[in-house]
Amino acid sequence: MSGATLEAHLASYAAHGEDIAQDVAAIVQRLAKAALDVRKIVSQGALGTALGGVRDGGLNADGDLQKDLDLLSDDLFLSCLQGAPVACYASEELENPVLLDPSARLAVAIDPLDGSSNIDTNISIGTIFSVLPAAKGPEVNPSQSFLQPGNRQLAAGFFLYGAQTALVLSLGKGTEIFVFSSRLGCFVAAYKSISIPDRTSEFAINMSNYRHWEEAIRLYVDDCLAGSDGPREREFNMRWIASLVAETYRILVRGGIFLYPSDGRRGYHQGRLRLVYEANPIAFIIENAGGSATTCLTRILDLVPDNLHQRVPLAFGSRREVARVARYHVDPNMIGERAPLFGKRGLFRA
Repeated sequence: MSGATLEAHLASYAAHGEDIAQDVAAIVQRLAKAALDVRKIVSQGALGTALGGVRDGGLNADGDLQKDLDLLSDDLFLSCLQGAPVACYASEELENPVLLDPSARLAVAIDPLDGSSNIDTNISIGTIFSVLPAAKGPEVNPSQSFLQPGNRQLAAGFFLYGAQTALVLSLGKGTEIFVFSSRLGCFVAAYKSISIPDRTSEFAINMSNYRHWEEAIRLYVDDCLAGSDGPREREFNMRWIASLVAETYRILVRGGIFLYPSDGRRGYHQGRLRLVYEANPIAFIIENAGGSATTCLTRILDLVPDNLHQRVPLAFGSRREVARVARYHVDPNMIGERAPLFGKRGLFRA
């Protein structure tokens, strides 16, 4: 723990980075200010006027229900970036990007309120953001700034509104966690240069979808659940919060693997999490903390989005465990400890 403030961290980054680093730092500062406004609204719980209400007929660009707090958060973040060095703003709640300053060099993609299905139940929710170089040229459509691979991100992070208000941030060299100090009135470094352990004995997945998964995911989960009696020869714990930011925070702090694979349900064949607004920034954060993030087979940050609201499967966390999931998809029998003794049908199948 270093105790440095977010402001000092960003000032050092801007002073020692490339010219554009000053613009990146200015954007993160503005987002942090808006996040504190969202935090105040969220902290009111059921006493707040915008907590869990659903607008009449309100659907976002991807067909999901929009709650009042989703839209209020989106408005706050869009407003905070007015006058910032941002060319265009894309949000999970909007069908198309908003053009702010065509002369600016950066673009911001944001999920203004991740985990909003948990708003009413007092489970941690958050805001995910991604900062990218803006596409330039006389004929450039604002959407093109966001249709580039995640490996071109300059910064990514998320704010967590929970027992603590935290900012997880990567500026491309490491991942840091800042916690808001009510006493100081600012974000203060709590975990510096996060390093996710390669190995883990904890996985997070929604087991209610077991019957819909591909065989590879069933086999992987079966082997974990078999514990010390199975091919993994050790016990595993299972977690599922249904809040991407909360799951990510836990993995950064103590390791683990998160899985949201594609499955056989209608609308889930290509995965469920958004590449631009969720998978790319989370993958950037995780890789800069020494972890790995894939579609269960392919590195997330190498994917080129084909549309603003494209969905993908997502597996991320401890590097060796993510690699193991990929091997289950290619050929689980090639995994050394899956000896003939364990080459049987899974725990949940006859």
